[in-house]
Amino acid sequence: MSKNRLHLSPYNLNISRSERNISYKHPSFLVWFTGLSCSGKTTLANAVEIELQYRKIHSYLLDGDNVRSGLNSDLSFSQEDRKENIRRIGQVSNLFVDAGVVVLAAFISPFSKDRREVRELLGNDNFIEVFVDCPLEVCETRDIKGLYKKARKGEIKDFTGISSPFEPPINPEVRVHTDIETQAESVKKIVDYIDAKLTETKLKIS
Repeated sequence: MSKNRLHLSPYNLNISRSERNISYKHPSFLVWFTGLSCSGKTTLANAVEIELQYRKIHSYLLDGDNVRSGLNSDLSFSQEDRKENIRRIGQVSNLFVDAGVVVLAAFISPFSKDRREVRELLGNDNFIEVFVDCPLEVCETRDIKGLYKKARKGEIKDFTGISSPFEPPINPEVRVHTDIETQAESVKKIVDYIDAKLTETKLKIS
């Protein structure tokens, strides 16, 4: 334990997450999109959030590039920094969920251990893993930034799928195949699962 942590004394807040859920009239949880670069994670998460807005669900989308340009701008793409990247995102997501918000997090998050630790932090009931499954060769054809080409030339180190592994989820709550499904089909799968989760949990907080 860090010496600095010995001096911490968390403040007991008067308003609880359950009270915020009641105020917003819906539960809060984390929807975690994982998959290769260019598999369609953020595109799907954005489309899902639009659907949630129609349902008057308070939500917020966290995206890899956006977070790395601010909160995690000090991190590289080494395995150690990738682990720290996901750890921080997990902590931020946990705060949003406590605030009563449905979080949509779109990150490559290649290592199963890191994703499992976020699930354990939030609690299994508060974590929905969405595997955006797309073959590497298809992702490469969608790469308008040319990142895969640079990685294959050795210009980018530790690039997932090329010089660094991706460990696919074994039992995700939702699995979409963006190489053969339309965006609408994939979004429907995810939203249907979220709708069921919202309905199930509403019964517990009503």
